This record gives sequence, structure tokens and C-alpha cells, in this order.
Amino acid sequence: MQLHDVSQGIQRRKKRKRVGRGVGSGHGKTSSKGHKGHSSRQGFKIGALFEGGQITLARRVPKRGFFNGAFKKEYALVNLADLAAFFPEAGVIDEAALRSKGLVKGYAHDGIKVLGDGEVKLAYEVRATKFSASAAAKLEAAGGKAVVAPYVGKVAKQDGAEACGA
Repeated sequence: MQLHDVSQGIQRRKKRKRVGRGVGSGHGKTSSKGHKGHSSRQGFKIGALFEGGQITLARRVPKRGFFNGAFKKEYALVNLADLAAFFPEAGVIDEAALRSKGLVKGYAHDGIKVLGDGEVKLAYEVRATKFSASAAAKLEAAGGKAVVAPYVGKVAKQDGAEACGA
């Protein structure tokens, strides 16, 4: 072997298989798809879970447990540190106030939950759907209140649309 022979036959990119270009190409006639069957037909795509006709893994494995995803509640989360940063004065903090400051966005959730991450020094009266135990304790220790209020986000959006004449 000589030094100039080393790179012979080594390409940077592999040439693609050109099918259906005549018998002499080696990929003519059936275009390397064999005779008959669904895999020889035009537009055939094999599924990601197809296992050659054997029962797929998802169907072979026994099913256990219960998934309640259709009824799962998703909450917009707000920390006490956010309240302290965005509300410099003591007072009532409700859904409208949180939305005006940008702490709660959109209507894809089922309520607002206040979490106890951070410290509170002012007496806030916070109205939300849920409170963590630590958040409620910290609010009351600072002289405020944790008021559980029903979530009206989706209703408020619909009322606003009617008021606009939509």
C-alpha cells in the first residue's frame, strides 16, 4: 500500500441510492422493494412502533394503575417573594391585581396557588384559590390574611368579551 492509495474509495458523503434507473444500475425494475406486498406500494410508511407483525410492546405489557389526566387541575403559581417584589404597599391582592402586574397570564389554568417561597413583611390580604401551608402561615405572621376565593378567570374573560360587543 502506498500513501496515495489511502484515500481511495473513502468519500466524505455517501452517495444516495438512485432507484428505478434501469436494470444495469442494480436498483431497477422493483427499485429494491421486492415483489408485491404493502411495503412495495407507493406511499408506504412503516409505523414507529411496528415490530414486523408481532404484537407491539405497548400491547404486550400488562396495564396497571389509573391516570386521571383529563381531570387534573393546573394552577398558576405565585410565590411570596413575587408578591413582596411587585406590591410595595400593604393591601388586597386578588386575581385582577396579579394579572395587572403580569404574575398571572392566560386562562389555561384552573386557579391561582400561592406558594411560601420568600419572606413577607407587609400585611397583605391575598385572595387566591389555594395556599400552601407555609404561605398561609407566613402571611398571617406578617399580619395579613390568606383568603380562599373561587377562581373566576375564565368567567371574567367571557364577561369581558360580551362587554366589548363580541
